[in-house]
This record gives sequence, C-alpha cells and structure tokens, in this order.
Amino acid sequence: QDKKKALCAPHSYYLSVVVALVMGKVHGSLARAGKVRGQTPKVAKQDKKKVPKGRAGKRIKYNRRFVNVVVGLGKKRSPNANT
Repeated sequence: QDKKKALCAPHSYYLSVVVALVMGKVHGSLARAGKVRGQTPKVAKQDKKKVPKGRAGKRIKYNRRFVNVVVGLGKKRSPNANT
C-alpha cells in the first residue's frame, strides 16, 4: 500500500524539457571575415567645422526641423536624405 501511495502521490511533479540541438548555418566561412574592410584603402579623416553645443545647437535643430520646412509633393523627406 505504501508503494501504491508513492506512485499515485498528488504532489508528484513532472518536468519535461525540450532542447533543440539543430545548429544553424553560418553565412560564409569565418576565414573570410573582415575581407572587404581589409581590402579598402585607408582614408584620413577630414577636419570638420565645430558643431554648436547647448543652446545654440538646440536653436539650429529647431530652425532645421520646424522653421525652414518646405511642404512638397509625396512622402516626407528624411533629415538624412541627400537627393
């Protein structure tokens, strides 16, 4: 009877763990990692104009976003668009 109680105990817990062992493919060989960056010629950085900070920077941002807005046809242009 003790064995029967042990098998049918209401407090017995079951834990099932499913582990996927399928590994994904790597796109290309790792021996070729960094090939393009290594091939490109090194170009020295150019001197740039100092970007205003603080109040002056906020003023330029405000003018660029809200004051000098040109309403045109089509979708709104992104601030990074060069065309």
